[in-house]
This record gives sequence, structure tokens and C-alpha cells, in this order.
Amino acid sequence: MTNLQPQALVDAAVAAMARAYAPYSHFRVGAALLAADGRIFCGCNIENASYPVTICAERAALSAAVSAGVREFAALAVVGGHEGVLGEICTPCGICRQAIAEFCAPDMPVYLGHAEGFKTLTLGELLPYSFSLMEDKKI
Repeated sequence: MTNLQPQALVDAAVAAMARAYAPYSHFRVGAALLAADGRIFCGCNIENASYPVTICAERAALSAAVSAGVREFAALAVVGGHEGVLGEICTPCGICRQAIAEFCAPDMPVYLGHAEGFKTLTLGELLPYSFSLMEDKKI
């Protein structure tokens, strides 16, 4: 485990948000996923003219981590805002919540950055009663 401060993870998500491709919604999202070994994997939303093809920042970060062979995580930070300006909290969508739940424990902290700082929730608070086919992840 790492002793990375939550604000540093939020800052990494803000940096990722700056790289978002959002020409349709103009709403940029950044995510930073902290691996148990201390590495940080970032992602940004990547929109597409065919909207279902759009990739969310959280799943982009998760895909980068899993592609690198990482499957144990300690925390996640998510930020978003119109034209890349932080406003209110930006929570992961339902698809992202379920994708994150495939790899992360319900008690994993999720830092939701906003203009005034960040709010901390657990993955279980964001997605109570998540779906799982793995016996060890049953509630």
C-alpha cells in the first residue's frame, strides 16, 4: 500500500481531465486510479460522434491498469467539469461503477474532486449491492 495523499490523486485526475477529448458534450472528465503498489493510472473521457463508442475516464484508467497487469487498487479520484473547469462533484456513471467493482473492494475510497476540494465516498456507497459472479465478492 502507499501513503499517497488524496489531494495528489485528485491533482492527477485534474491533469488527466486536461487531455480529454470532448468536442460534443464539452464536459471533460479525468480519473486517477491508485494501484496497491503505488502506481497511478490515469484516464480521460474520449467522446465519439457515435455516442455509445465514447469511453469514460474511469474505464480508460482501469483499462490502462489492467493492460499493465495490475489488478489490485487502493483508491480512485474522479473530476469533471464543463470545458474542463471544476464545478460540482462528478461521480462515475453506472457502467463505470460496475466496471470498477469488478476489481476493487467496496471499502475502497473514491475521491470526487470539485471546485472547493473533494468529497470522499467508498465504492460501496457509490454502488451498493453490486453485481458479481465471484463468490468472495458476495455481500
